[in-house]
Amino acid sequence: MPIDLPHQLAVFKRGADELIVEAELETKLKRGNPLRIKEGFDPTRPDLHLGHTVQFNKLRQLQDLGHHIIFLIGDFTGMIGDPTGRNITRPPLSAEELDANAKTYTDQVFLILDREKTEVAFNSKWLSALGADGMIRLAARYTVARMLERDDFAKRYQSGQPIAIHEFLYPLAQGYDSVALKADVELGGTDQKFNLLVGRELQRHYGQEPQCILTLPLLEGLDGVNKMSKSLDNYIGITEAPNEMFGKLMSISDVLMWRYFELLSFKPLDEIAKLRKECAEGRNPRDAKVMLAQEIVARFHMRAAADAALAEFESRFRDGAMPESMPEVTLHSAGVGLAIPQLCKQAGLTPSTSEAMRLIEQRGLKIDGEIVTDKGLVIAAGSTVVVQAGKRKFARVIIS
Repeated sequence: MPIDLPHQLAVFKRGADELIVEAELETKLKRGNPLRIKEGFDPTRPDLHLGHTVQFNKLRQLQDLGHHIIFLIGDFTGMIGDPTGRNITRPPLSAEELDANAKTYTDQVFLILDREKTEVAFNSKWLSALGADGMIRLAARYTVARMLERDDFAKRYQSGQPIAIHEFLYPLAQGYDSVALKADVELGGTDQKFNLLVGRELQRHYGQEPQCILTLPLLEGLDGVNKMSKSLDNYIGITEAPNEMFGKLMSISDVLMWRYFELLSFKPLDEIAKLRKECAEGRNPRDAKVMLAQEIVARFHMRAAADAALAEFESRFRDGAMPESMPEVTLHSAGVGLAIPQLCKQAGLTPSTSEAMRLIEQRGLKIDGEIVTDKGLVIAAGSTVVVQAGKRKFARVIIS
């Protein structure tokens, strides 16, 4: 069956950082057979955010081209712990933790991938079967010198930070996954390049045609600077409520919006280019941001939820209305009341009292719709107040 090679290559390269090697990929595509495309995820955390979905999105785009997608769960490699980017040895997770997280991953990934067309694999199937002798033979195919070419290992070695022997096994185990699955292409973040190249080399050792590699960029978080991360509180979780997800997406900068369009949207590139041109010529960028927010909210919830989130957002921020529903928190005061910085911290509206005071300085904290200017304000016991911290966080607080 003839293929549209330029279109296929354009989809592969959309938003990608690097393709290794493009000529090899062309050769594979010209054969006309669906490619075996894998990506592995160690289930090291139970929840996913939009940064993780950059790679899921690419898998879906390639799935829609007719290729065979393998969603690999690293239940074996997760017990080793990926040392990528680490300056200390990662503590291993238990099998029970990995199993629980793996179930969450599969539940969430099929919000993007087609469940019926996706092969789900667990690398414990072949890595456990290797046994001690097989692992020794695998380790014999790579040298310590080559391992120390890896940037994070090199830095730790030079600075005297310990490197556990089992950490050297991680790239080998990930590489052997490609051998076991006979992968034609492997995807990964830019930080995974070394591990992906190990897969190519091991496939050669085992007499297989080496896989092509497609690396994808790490998505910036809401701050537009750092990688999206829960620990930095700059993330958008894919299981967050529609209104929260919509509001966070509307808060990103106009510049970052186009980056999100490229890496998160399924709109054709020509449509995005047309929209960007219109915004450059005078159209309000807010219109484009609404399209992006609605598309993403609808993907993880429903279209009706995306429409409702837009209506609620416009009511709250254009008309100054309070959200219809908000969390209710009861706090206990030891005396006559509770100081507003403590109230904000205990209610979960700010991570600390100092952050609450910073919001007051910036006129970003409101009580019952009124801007708070007094850092020493005490909310009396027996009061019920609606507190707004920043643009998106609301809570009805009862002081007992």
